[in-house]
Amino acid sequence: MNDNLVAYYSERAKEYEKIYDKPERQSDLLALNDILQNTFPGKDVFEIACGTGYWTQRIARVANTVLATDINTSVIDIAKGKVYEKNNVTFDVLDIFKPFLRQPFDSLFGGFIWSHIKLQELDKFIDTVHSFVKPGGQVFFIDNNFVEDSSRPIISTDEFSNTYQQRELENGDSYSIIKNFPTDELFFKLLKEKGERIKFVNLKYYWAVSYYRK
Repeated sequence: MNDNLVAYYSERAKEYEKIYDKPERQSDLLALNDILQNTFPGKDVFEIACGTGYWTQRIARVANTVLATDINTSVIDIAKGKVYEKNNVTFDVLDIFKPFLRQPFDSLFGGFIWSHIKLQELDKFIDTVHSFVKPGGQVFFIDNNFVEDSSRPIISTDEFSNTYQQRELENGDSYSIIKNFPTDELFFKLLKEKGERIKFVNLKYYWAVSYYRK
């Protein structure tokens, strides 16, 4: 994971969830919540890039257990302070791209991490994700669509077609952040040999993709 991106999310921790307060996004957020409630009942879920635990809370309401992980201690500390009604969540500060030993899980959830992976590294990312999931286990991602007048503008595109946004924090710090906006065609191209029962849901502000590891 890019050091600049890690630093940005570490500093953004205390203001991160303000993005979910945008009035125009509420119906999409409710739809995503409903999808999650119907995806993870009774499952043991490995969550990557859990951030401040916004989605962890929602998954934990129906899951059997959740292991929520992130590379940043600052966001994990906030996530630990939330209430989990079933007391079924554990946390770990973890870089998923570094080897570690752990039993594979029934399911994996990644919220808003796909868009920060370089296009030329997506195959490697998918293989890494699959190393945490049992064959036949479910993988589920959600992330942003680009919506004019709601999303931050694209400031640049590199030679691999990765796109970048400029992000400013409340303390005045500014970061150039990779932020890609994939199409459903890309998912089916990348996953056709590695997954089955691929389902792509496209809302206005967000998308969701789920599939089962081959």
